[in-house]
Amino acid sequence: MDFQQHGHRATKPRARASPPSGGPLLFDDTSSGPPPMNNQNYYSSGYNMAEVSAGGQEPGVGNLFADPMANAAMMYGSSLANQGKDIVNKEINRFMPVNKLKNLFAVDTKYVMKKLMILLFPYTHQDWEVRYHRDTPLTPRHDVNAPDLYIPTMAFITYILLAGMALGIQKRFSPEVLGLCASTALVWIIIEVLVMLLSLYLLTVHTDLSTFDLVAYSGYKYVGMILTVLSGLLFGSDGYFVALAWSSCALMFFIVRSLKMKILSSISADSIGAGGSVKPRFRLYITVASAAFQPIIIYWLTAHLVR
Repeated sequence: MDFQQHGHRATKPRARASPPSGGPLLFDDTSSGPPPMNNQNYYSSGYNMAEVSAGGQEPGVGNLFADPMANAAMMYGSSLANQGKDIVNKEINRFMPVNKLKNLFAVDTKYVMKKLMILLFPYTHQDWEVRYHRDTPLTPRHDVNAPDLYIPTMAFITYILLAGMALGIQKRFSPEVLGLCASTALVWIIIEVLVMLLSLYLLTVHTDLSTFDLVAYSGYKYVGMILTVLSGLLFGSDGYFVALAWSSCALMFFIVRSLKMKILSSISADSIGAGGSVKPRFRLYITVASAAFQPIIIYWLTAHLVR
């Protein structure tokens, strides 16, 4: 028996229309039921991590690099970085030429042996001219007359070790005394190089001698100092003074002959004129004074090690 209720109308549930075939879905239809659950009873999100990991990058990242503005910004940033690197390298080379420093350490065993023989027996050496290749001096490996920093550096370290051994034999060794010996030897080198640079500047001597070259010529004295200390330890005071005289004369001869081609032959055009005959004489004084100053330093740095 049918009863008709007033105010209410029976409605028939409408079936949800399926999306048209072939059309893209902007959003997932979640009204028909809850999202699927995984094995751990957690709702799974619509973001598929497997697709991201398989593709290597998230969607849209490739579009960033494909953007012309992003590429232009990256190119501009890299150009700024390269310009900054060039400026830093230029400033470093201005105060410390790295290429020049590398060339001063470009030595081999043959060069070291020949150079040591010249330092100890310079009277038999005939050719003192430094060779050049396209206005650039050859490396010490190819020219035995070229200055180097390898022998002075190794000789300085050997001198410090020998000084520590001599102080230990005399039971006067202490870290403070050894440090004072090393610092004194280093300060004398600095003073000598500064005096040479100041003299060359005041006399307006145009030469290709660099600061590293002066350090090299000044550091060759450590070879004679090692010979002097060893002779004093082995043969006493007599052996010390004989070795001191020999090494001093050899070093003075070496300095004069080496700097002769660098300083005395570098008479510039502005020195020819008024006082043109005075400046070459002053240059001769500088060369002789720098050579005569070597025995004083050798004696000052080695006399207290031999008793």
